Amino acid sequence: MSEASEASETVLQDCDDCMTPAEAFSVIGNETRLEILEALWTAEERPVSFSDLRKRVGMRDSAQFNYHLDKLRGQFVRKTEDGYGFRHAGWAVIHAVQAGSINEHPRIEPFGVEGNCVDCGAGLQASYDDERIVVDCEECGRIHANYPFPPGGLDDRTTGEVMAAFNQRVRHLHCLMADGVCPECSGTVETTVERDPATLELDVAVRHECQRCRHQLTTSIGQVLLDHAEIVSFYRDHGIDLNQVPFWTLAWCTDDEYTTVVSEDPWRIRLDVPVKCDEEGPASSRDAPSSGSGETLSLTVDDDLTVTEVERTPVGDEVRTTP
Repeated sequence: MSEASEASETVLQDCDDCMTPAEAFSVIGNETRLEILEALWTAEERPVSFSDLRKRVGMRDSAQFNYHLDKLRGQFVRKTEDGYGFRHAGWAVIHAVQAGSINEHPRIEPFGVEGNCVDCGAGLQASYDDERIVVDCEECGRIHANYPFPPGGLDDRTTGEVMAAFNQRVRHLHCLMADGVCPECSGTVETTVERDPATLELDVAVRHECQRCRHQLTTSIGQVLLDHAEIVSFYRDHGIDLNQVPFWTLAWCTDDEYTTVVSEDPWRIRLDVPVKCDEEGPASSRDAPSSGSGETLSLTVDDDLTVTEVERTPVGDEVRTTP
């Protein structure tokens, strides 16, 4: 193996001078130090000089201010020749404050949202509590979506705008996890297929788990493939911008009815994605094409969730897959 190859495969080790979590929380658990981070956050330009930063915080005692700034320096704040700026940890702390994850705990009672229950056909509703948005059935309670959403995302938004932001956020969370990057810590993500997940009403699901912080995300095959180019193009061909369709309204994303396990050793799973059209053009695309014209797109994935087979089938024809 060449020296370049060895270097590219080197695993980075923990730094010798890193703080423990307890030490880090003790440093930022001080009002003045949080005010320093907030002053850096609100500064129009960074780095900020010592004197300007002290004025922003409003502390007259220069020595006392320097004491608190020194506690932040290195891990949370970076010092340069021109002044002070953020290190990633300091940015993350103030970002959590601005997102409302530390100091806000709002709750929103259930309100109606687009879509119908895949089990009973009743309307869907969304609610907000414990920093999560849950979309479930108004009648039977069947959950169609349950994901974290920072409190700051509620500010200055209507319920419709919140749900639009929620739709985009969840899509991006899945894309990161599927690409092997943890959205919480950027650690390496391991992805596996499993039977009968405890957290979802599915027979087969995909589980992403970060190997660093153990953040987990369990979801359906359809959700993993939601932004796949074949599916996006399929919807576009039928006049539908899939990116604007709430994922919780897509039955093939929230239910097993459109997922078929071809084999388990190795895994081969087929996802059937239907789009129904009527005389007036493309339908809502949320329902199976039970009447009218339309097509079904069939994707088959392997152990690595790589698409190995693709086929389009007119409505009414038997879905077929070919190697």
